[in-house]
Amino acid sequence: MLVTLKNILRIAEARGCAVGSFNTPNMATLRAVLQAAEELGEPVVVMHAQIHEEMGLCKMEEIVPVMRLLADRASVPVCVHLDHGTDLSYLRWGLDLGCTSVMYDGSALDPETNCANTCIAREISLRCGASLEAEIGSMGARESAVSGNTDESLFTDPADAEAFVNRTGVDALACAFGTAHGLYVKQPKLDFERLAKIRSIVNVPLVMHGGSGVSTDDYRKVISLGIRKINYYTYMAKAGGAAVQELSDQMFFHDIEITATEAMKQNAKSAMAVFGGRDPQP
Repeated sequence: MLVTLKNILRIAEARGCAVGSFNTPNMATLRAVLQAAEELGEPVVVMHAQIHEEMGLCKMEEIVPVMRLLADRASVPVCVHLDHGTDLSYLRWGLDLGCTSVMYDGSALDPETNCANTCIAREISLRCGASLEAEIGSMGARESAVSGNTDESLFTDPADAEAFVNRTGVDALACAFGTAHGLYVKQPKLDFERLAKIRSIVNVPLVMHGGSGVSTDDYRKVISLGIRKINYYTYMAKAGGAAVQELSDQMFFHDIEITATEAMKQNAKSAMAVFGGRDPQP
């Protein structure tokens, strides 16, 4: 059930919950996430990030067709999303390969350039019938970085968010209010008041990046304040690694993959359950 991000966010809005959005840089993570979603009956977003290629994890032309194939066969709605695309040409390529949604990340640029490039990304995505997410403010470090984002100067200004959405026409807005990518060195302190203000004046679904490692209570709070998509990867990948460490020395590579996939599936299921308004899975 291959769908756009806009369609899947309508489901989340109607239910008053959030949809889980998971980086899937290889077959093990992709299978883990889709199996978790199907077992729970939850819609899900699977993502390829531009940084995956820089990290040597996978190439977009290899993984996106597989993501589309498995998404189309799934029994739940699945969006195939390009995450943190920093180059417009890379976004265009992702759409050509079949992504049903893209995120343009111009957060490192000056505000005017970010806005102008996001408008171009909007035109590109519209021509392909795809959705567009963009970011204002900054989550700081990207994947695989030990993080603790307390620099409020990087947080999203509500007035800037309103102007940005009105000018660009994006389908979803990623905003910074205290989360960061990677492993947290301490429990993140989230600016709920800022998030509530953004929600009150911005008329599109809001996205939380750096969603791993947040407490269940804080997940529920941000969802009540309008977060409709939560990006999640680091702690799922960590769960897979921890499970492999418990294997004996007498093992084959397929044992490693099967063990890691099962552990990541269980971790993803627990996250999806919370995002969907259920109790965490045991």
